[in-house]
Amino acid sequence: MKFTDEGYIINIRKHGDTSVIVTLLTKNYGKITGYAKNTLNKKTLSTYQLGNYVNIDAYSRVEENMLSLRVELISPMSVNFMMDARKLAALSSLCSLCNDCLQEKEPLERFYYYVDSFFNFISEDNWLAHYAFFEYSLLDFLGFGLDLTECAATGVRDNLEFVSPKTGRAVCLEAGVPYKDKLYKFPHFIIDSNYHPSKEELGGLFDMTEFFLNKNFFAAHGLKFPIKRANLRKNVLE
Repeated sequence: MKFTDEGYIINIRKHGDTSVIVTLLTKNYGKITGYAKNTLNKKTLSTYQLGNYVNIDAYSRVEENMLSLRVELISPMSVNFMMDARKLAALSSLCSLCNDCLQEKEPLERFYYYVDSFFNFISEDNWLAHYAFFEYSLLDFLGFGLDLTECAATGVRDNLEFVSPKTGRAVCLEAGVPYKDKLYKFPHFIIDSNYHPSKEELGGLFDMTEFFLNKNFFAAHGLKFPIKRANLRKNVLE
């Protein structure tokens, strides 16, 4: 098995004194993990940083074996995060979720676009909204997407103001007010790209996506919710 691709580094583990096992999110092959030999030296160390965009040459004699990787830096994206604690916290969360939730070599299709957008718009004022789109899209990619098209109680498509934690479906204002303390706020900025979310609205979406990710994926698989994601709201909004 042999192929080339491009993608983002999402996990790095030291292997021995001079090598690493690196996990990447790639355009064409999804999440891949491989062994990069003799990489811990002054010349190449800066390449192996979370978030860096790299080119890879991957090889394995047998498809079931771990890949051997040759990695070349395309864009040092990690520098966009290192001096900003909030952005670094979001990067760590994204990498943890991708590493834990995605299967090896599973085609990402459109989901890769939302990961790519987070990195490409990290210098924009609305960078955190792009992170929110990533989490919302991750739910959909995993098969637990929210239905925000119409009210679960009445079928209307107007005045949608809540989301039910039981069904993951929208609820209109009239039907939801009596139960508003038990419902999540409707994420208007997910539906309307011209809508600029407030800090409170972003926090509301983070609470909602955390709930559904934990309930439908982590708890369902007997896994612990990643601490880097659990601390995200506090680290980026408070």
